[in-house]
Amino acid sequence: MGAFSGLSERLNHIFSKMRSRGKLTELEIKQAMREIRVALLEADVNFTVVKDFIAKVTEKAVGEQIINSLTPGQQVIKIVNDELTALMGSTNSKLEVASKPPTVYMMCGLQGAGKTTMCGKLALMLKKQGKKPLLVACDIYRPAAIDQLKVVGSSVGVEVFEQGTNKPYKTAAAAIKEADNKGYDTVIIDTAGRLHIDKELMEELIDIKKEVKPDEILLVVDSMTGQDAVTVATSFNEKLDITGVILTKLDGDTRGGAALSIRAVTGKPIKLCGIGEKMGDIEPFYPDRMASRILGMGDVLTLIDKAQSAVTEQEMKKMEEKLRANSFTLDDFLNQMDALNNMGNLSDILSMIPGANKLKVKDVDENRMKKYKAIIQSMTMYEREHPDVIKASRRKRIAAGSGTSIMDVNQLLNQFAQSKDMLKQFGKKGKGKRFPF
Repeated sequence: MGAFSGLSERLNHIFSKMRSRGKLTELEIKQAMREIRVALLEADVNFTVVKDFIAKVTEKAVGEQIINSLTPGQQVIKIVNDELTALMGSTNSKLEVASKPPTVYMMCGLQGAGKTTMCGKLALMLKKQGKKPLLVACDIYRPAAIDQLKVVGSSVGVEVFEQGTNKPYKTAAAAIKEADNKGYDTVIIDTAGRLHIDKELMEELIDIKKEVKPDEILLVVDSMTGQDAVTVATSFNEKLDITGVILTKLDGDTRGGAALSIRAVTGKPIKLCGIGEKMGDIEPFYPDRMASRILGMGDVLTLIDKAQSAVTEQEMKKMEEKLRANSFTLDDFLNQMDALNNMGNLSDILSMIPGANKLKVKDVDENRMKKYKAIIQSMTMYEREHPDVIKASRRKRIAAGSGTSIMDVNQLLNQFAQSKDMLKQFGKKGKGKRFPF
């Protein structure tokens, strides 16, 4: 199950009924709006947000030109898409960068939201952009919190500044001096969290804010908590005047409540989202792309971004040359699988392809990819380069060596042959052009 899968299915069911009708009466549109309202409430979207959203969509959808148009169903879906996008903030809201370094990002949130891990993800993302970040340990209460940040820091190759149980605002101030002296252009402060909001926690965060005047106060929120996430965001915003929100666990079975309510309730943008457990699983939050995914229309732009970060330009050129020379081998096939794997969770990638929401994840079995990998790794280099030589006795040996069956080996070789044919077709269509993958 990917993010918003439940809501996405419900909305698609409602829309398919609308599309199947040539004309729509005002009554039919209002009935569909009632169903959308229930779907949003069940996805744990804030009640007031739902009420306003439905009112706006209904007002636009029952206009005369919509009802009398040739494709009223499509027009209504477009209105829902536009309003969903507006609800989440219309455009991507970029992180602020200080005019004079270091830029200071203060991270806050409740315990369990994934704040410390998100500090590491943000540091890695900035590092990839050519920045030199410094992580700062200001959570002095939770046992091993400083050690956890050090582990996270070393996993992404980023330095961690700490002063043990010194007062957090003093540690934060010392870290900024350290950044100035050692040429760090970004400081990411990991602050303490609690299981619930309390006065002491807020006072400590206010002290850090006064001391270091951060460029961004980013609230890390667990998107799986729905309505509660909005309550947490409201409380932090009232006390700290946050500048933005980072949603974590958007790869889980998120009902959608947090993502669809936070901007409307707090007025603060969602800037980034965590989309997996790996350190590289962080991406900018694009309201238009997210709306498109919720409505099952895919998200081709994010898919392209992911593909570009998983496959270098050099690798693309090399692949083109191989295809033109018709020398695509099983090793290349293995590299393609690895690149796909680097793009993240297969079901999430599927959700970005228009129309692929109708495919069930079990149709694209991730275990099969692991099996294929084991099979190819059990072959000799000659067999990988000349798959035609793999007859019965070799298939038997490869199956035994990879802990799979002869049927699995046959399946892989058929899949490889099909992929090769398909890529050849792309090659013919794209002569003199860039290959479309």
